[in-house]
Amino acid sequence: MSYFAAAAVRVEGGWSADEVSLRGATDIDEVADRLRDVEPDADLSLLFVEADDAYLVILRLDEGEDLRIFGSDSAYAEESRLGALLVGDLKTSVTGVEDGDEPRPAATGGDEDAEQPAVDPEADPVGDADILADLGIPAQKLLALCGHEGMLPADVTAEICEVLGCVDEIEALREV
Repeated sequence: MSYFAAAAVRVEGGWSADEVSLRGATDIDEVADRLRDVEPDADLSLLFVEADDAYLVILRLDEGEDLRIFGSDSAYAEESRLGALLVGDLKTSVTGVEDGDEPRPAATGGDEDAEQPAVDPEADPVGDADILADLGIPAQKLLALCGHEGMLPADVTAEICEVLGCVDEIEALREV
């Protein structure tokens, strides 16, 4: 299974990005260490792992500590060794969304959008859906992006990075 892993790190001067190799990683702590190594003094580090145009995993470290993880679909753990390493230990349901709250896509004014489900009924998002809430992407929006029909993981990453202000840095890595 092929993957693209890109770190976006925020320091005083803004955002920078770097591709991260996950080859040979043996556990989630080693992945977190590789993210820390991108910029040890970063106040915020995010790692976007996109696999086979089907799965997205986001890892977050604040000041190098408190690893938080969100996965777009628990099936990734069953599909690959890397998936098992990244999301295999996560609970089967997302956190950050209150029980009974139905994640809804943002209203865009079109009736077609109102009829679309917010989350792919086949997907089982896992981890902390509120991982980006303080950065302007609440759980409902993240789930809606991941579940929007036709959105690839790269598209979701681009949408997130557009909000964060680091889309150019991440997209430059794709062109290399």
